[in-house]
Amino acid sequence: MRCPFCGHDDSQVKDSRPTEDGAAIRRRRQCEGCAARFTTFERIQLRELFVLKSAGSEGGVRREPFDREKLLRSLSIATRKRAIEAGRIDKLVSGIQRRLETLGENDVTSKRIGEMVMDGLKGLDSVAYIRFASVYRDFSEAKDFEAFAGSVEEVGRAE
Repeated sequence: MRCPFCGHDDSQVKDSRPTEDGAAIRRRRQCEGCAARFTTFERIQLRELFVLKSAGSEGGVRREPFDREKLLRSLSIATRKRAIEAGRIDKLVSGIQRRLETLGENDVTSKRIGEMVMDGLKGLDSVAYIRFASVYRDFSEAKDFEAFAGSVEEVGRAE
């Protein structure tokens, strides 16, 4: 594993343990070059996934590798300043990724991913659901936002 600090190619694993949800292995490593410590995560990947995105005004479709971290970032933005544990967000991302991998297809549309995220957020937190929907559905006017928000039922965050 390459060191993120000095770029040295060798590191030594100091500690390994499963994550809370058991979907990954957390490894503490120490660089053999600069002795810096860093953490890596090892996850099961059933298949190589690619996201098909519309190319906007150019027309056509753009294909790019599925990026779990990108999905996690967008959910983090939607749930920012909400009383939602990071573990629940990570569990939602893991669930979406697992469902995508078990579809049996290597290519999945961004629309399909967006709908899975919407379904997950709907049961998690109504404010995060509305925030994500406002970007995903590209609300252009305040009345679009108001109409959507009026149709959302409150969901409890306690579980």
